[in-house]
Formats: sequence, C-alpha cells, structure tokens
Amino acid sequence: MGAQTVDWGDDERRLSASVSVLGGAERGGYPSGNTLLVRGSAETVVIDPSIDVVARGGVPAPVDAVINSHSHEDHVAGNSLFGDARVHVHHEDLPGVTSLDGLMEVYGLTGEARSDFEQTVVEEFHYAPRPDATGFSDGHVFDLGGARIEAVHLPGHTRGHSGFRIGEVFFLSDIDLTGFGPYYGDVWSDLDDFEDSLVRVRDEDAEHYVTFHHKGVIDGRERFVELLDAFHSVIGRRHGEMLDFLAEPRTIDEMVEHRFIYRPHVEMAFVDSVERRSAEMHVARMIRRGEAAEVDPGRYRAG
Repeated sequence: MGAQTVDWGDDERRLSASVSVLGGAERGGYPSGNTLLVRGSAETVVIDPSIDVVARGGVPAPVDAVINSHSHEDHVAGNSLFGDARVHVHHEDLPGVTSLDGLMEVYGLTGEARSDFEQTVVEEFHYAPRPDATGFSDGHVFDLGGARIEAVHLPGHTRGHSGFRIGEVFFLSDIDLTGFGPYYGDVWSDLDDFEDSLVRVRDEDAEHYVTFHHKGVIDGRERFVELLDAFHSVIGRRHGEMLDFLAEPRTIDEMVEHRFIYRPHVEMAFVDSVERRSAEMHVARMIRRGEAAEVDPGRYRAG
C-alpha cells in the first residue's frame, strides 16, 4: 500500500520550520497518538506513524524514512503504509518491528492473552512486519539537510525506547507525562532503567516538548519539568501503596488481583501481565532496600 500526501489542516501544528506535530484523536489518547513530521531539504521523516496516519492514508509530504521511538503497536501502526520508505528503530527494539513473534516477546504475553493481542495488533493497529528495518544507537544523527534528528536512548518503557532532539523540539515518545504515570509492565521493561531515563531527560532544554499521548505539545522548560516531576512521583506513590498492602503477607497473585497500575474496570488482554510484572519489580526493589522480605515461599511482607 502506498501512502498519499494528505492535508491535515488544523490537525497539523508547525513547531519550527522543519517540525510539525500531526495530532491524533483525543489529543493522542491511546490507541491514537501524536506523530511527528520532520522536513529537511534532502529528506522527510515521519516519527511514530499512528493509527490516525493510517486512517487518513498518509501525511502532508512524501516520506523517505520512518523512525520508530520503540516497537509498541501504537507507534508502528503506519510502518506498512510507507512501504517504499526506510524504517529505523533502536537496535534493542528491532525484534518488535521485524516480526510479530518478536513483538509478542517484547510484551512477554503467553497463551490466550498472546493470541488475543496478536489479533488486536494486526486488525486494529495494522501491524505488518518490516524485516528490512535497521537499528540505531544512542546519539545517532539523521541528517535530513537543514534538519537533524538526534536519537536519545531512554530505556525502561522498552529496552530500546528513545526520544529525539530536533532543533528546538524534543520528542518524549512514551514518557508521556500523564497522571497514569510511567508504564514499565512488559518483559522488556525495567523500573530502574525508566527512573534513570527520567533523570536523564530532565536535563533536556527545548522550546517545545512533544509526547506521543495525551499532553501533546508542552511549551517551555518550566512547564515540562513540572509535569515530569509529577509523572516521576507516580512510581513512589505506587511503591508506597504496595508496601501498605504488604502490611500482612501477600502473594504476587494477590497484588495482581488488587491492581496498582490499572483501575478495576479496565479490561484488556495485557492487564494482568502488566500488573504482575510491575509488582514483581517493586517487590524486588523492596527486598533490595530491606523494606520487605519473603516470609513464606511466594509470600511477602513489609517490615
């Protein structure tokens, strides 16, 4: 399928001479997202083509390359739309872009949850493998001619999750600054790496910060730091709530059932897996810190 050049009208916001944000539905709320279009004199790049890009059948310029910030389904939805364009992703996330099996390994889903989510990513997110995709590393620069995109490795959400410096614009991808807080619930996620990435990205100085979901464009460093610190604080809040829950001995299964990440009414194939992975990482942190101990096989208590 070949992508067309499509006028996005008021849904395209120009942040600089080279960078535009193509706003997704509901400010890019999942499953939609906010896609970046970067125009240089030699090449044009689309970063994280969302399901909205697919629904519209293209972007406001011919595209030479697609850059994925990471391999999650909502960020790679439009990869197949730009079949003649090169595809790039951090080398740690290449498996999730090159094959569906690789993407499922990123999530760590098994059994019925895996098969259900496979169907979802193909049917609702238009997933198609790009075995031709190539990897980049931290600090890699894409020179488009008069516009440069520099990759900033910010792991934790996934192993290869990356942001991008583009002149006065910084793309945060899924450091999305929402009240929900950081997502580190996949097998390829890591709590410590995510916190390190939040510390690193706090030093970024830009005129505009862009999230893939919800917040969209944040203007000015002062507002960015305020939102980032609130986002980061969610990790400590979750940790405290889990410690309180472990005032009496509990299993990981009981923590999953209680839910510390998602609200009880949320029903998606991966919810239990995310709750389990998140609880395991927090309990491991508690044990390292001496905040909790395994009092019986598989049962943990604070103190």
